[in-house]
Amino acid sequence: MLVAAAVCPCPPLLVPDVAVGAAPELDAARAACTDALGVLAASRPDLLVVVGPAEESGRGPHPEGTRGSFSGFGVDLDVCLGRPDAARANPDGASVNPDAAGASADASERELPTSLAVAAWLLERTGWSDAPVEGLGVGESLETERCIQAGEHIGGRAGRVAVLVMGDASACRTLKAPGYLDERAADFDAEAARALGAADVAALKALDTSLAYELKAAGRAPWQVLAGAAEGAGLGGALLYDDAPYGVGYLVAAWS
Repeated sequence: MLVAAAVCPCPPLLVPDVAVGAAPELDAARAACTDALGVLAASRPDLLVVVGPAEESGRGPHPEGTRGSFSGFGVDLDVCLGRPDAARANPDGASVNPDAAGASADASERELPTSLAVAAWLLERTGWSDAPVEGLGVGESLETERCIQAGEHIGGRAGRVAVLVMGDASACRTLKAPGYLDERAADFDAEAARALGAADVAALKALDTSLAYELKAAGRAPWQVLAGAAEGAGLGGALLYDDAPYGVGYLVAAWS
């Protein structure tokens, strides 16, 4: 059963080594992420599942010990999801449901997608050692029903399951945003922020898949995986951060 969740954004700039000048405008977001991961640790989970958006090559399960890199961003920095030796101990990979995530079941010899690499950095930064860790990369356009199915599977993976959900809101909040300005973006992000802050499972399930895709809101699918995992868990939520410093909505929330 799901006992806690943390929702964090996943821009590589969240990692100071990637950001020129360490992007001080993201200091508040980093601090909020640390607080959210503290809620996960306090829940004393038996298993932590990290869920984030991924391109096709990164979709599906990523076992503990899978490595990621920020070399594609010009930085010589590698990270590891959980215990470095765990992949050798469990060569068949994670047990999260790859079919529900719309991906191949082959989890071996793959690098973490960027969203899960950022998550791995957050976990290393906070010294996570509270429970085994598994990862799941999901497609940005994955249908709501399949997201919910993946979440339901995750929620049943252990007696006490925690989820770290990575994903950004819209990328269309300003003229200089990656997706340019879209007048619908602010309202979409406001509803997502409200739903995440209130742990409103029904509202997360009701997010418009097509609109989210048009607004480049990569967090929509991971948030709906969370909704599937949280059904019936009775968790309460708190919104810890809500801003769009680069025209991209970044949200941090904690559920317990």
